[in-house]
Amino acid sequence: MSLSSTVPLDASADLPRFTASSVFTAWGVDPVLFVLTVWVAGLYLFGVWTLRRRGDGWPLGRTLAFVVGGMGSFYFVTSSGIGAYDTTLLSVHMVQHMVLSMVVPLFLALGAPVTLALRTLPPGPRRVLLVVLHSKVAKVLTFPPLTFGLYVLSPWILYFSGWYAASLNNEFVHEMMHVHLVLVGSLFFWPLVGIDPIPGRVAYPFRMLLVFMTLPFHAFLGVTIMSQSALLGGDHYPGLHAAMPWLPDPLDDQHLAGGLLWSSGDLVGLLLFVVLFVQWVRSSMKEAEREDRRLDRLERQQSAG
Repeated sequence: MSLSSTVPLDASADLPRFTASSVFTAWGVDPVLFVLTVWVAGLYLFGVWTLRRRGDGWPLGRTLAFVVGGMGSFYFVTSSGIGAYDTTLLSVHMVQHMVLSMVVPLFLALGAPVTLALRTLPPGPRRVLLVVLHSKVAKVLTFPPLTFGLYVLSPWILYFSGWYAASLNNEFVHEMMHVHLVLVGSLFFWPLVGIDPIPGRVAYPFRMLLVFMTLPFHAFLGVTIMSQSALLGGDHYPGLHAAMPWLPDPLDDQHLAGGLLWSSGDLVGLLLFVVLFVQWVRSSMKEAEREDRRLDRLERQQSAG
């Protein structure tokens, strides 16, 4: 069992002092999250292999986005030193939170796994997937105002209810929190930056507006956490000091965590703006090319007439 599975639930565990190198040296394997990573990435790669075996192409960029950027980032922040210290230092957890809720969903969406599934599944499962995509449930779950509300309210509920404290003391709740962050982030980002044929797609100006609207919420949440005098997680972090006296003052670490949430939210938001802008430009160019071809056909028809 990994450090991230045992240490957060055992205050007597004695981790060495956290440094930048700890991110790359304190590796462990969480069985549940490791199996999830292998299965999801493996199914995607099997789909790519199926396409190429029958002579069809699949963009390498999409494969790298999904497997390396998406599932690779998920595995890294849950199994590296970030995963080992994610319930020992709130600041480390906050880095993990932002990667799971923003970076991982962004790259998963850019990998277009739904499109890959539609091109590789047998007729029966493909029909089932199409029914799901056109169902009322899918339309509700990808409705932009709803996904926006879930995305911005979820971290407030996480940190200012008993949920976060429970995740520090229960392995299953801790793992499900990781999965929840990815799922909520995916519901929000998939219709915005994804290229899959799913409901909930809106015009690019509205997509840019939705991303822009998330920035104040991240900033406000970060400032709120920084200004809190009460500790998130209750007595969990002070209780670790007996076994790990090198730990910083829990309130100081909480202030750092709030600052990381604020700043990283802006940085990832900027990345999203760039992705959306590039997609918008490419979409406009393709639309212009289609219009040029339509006008050329019309001109040829008129000439022939």
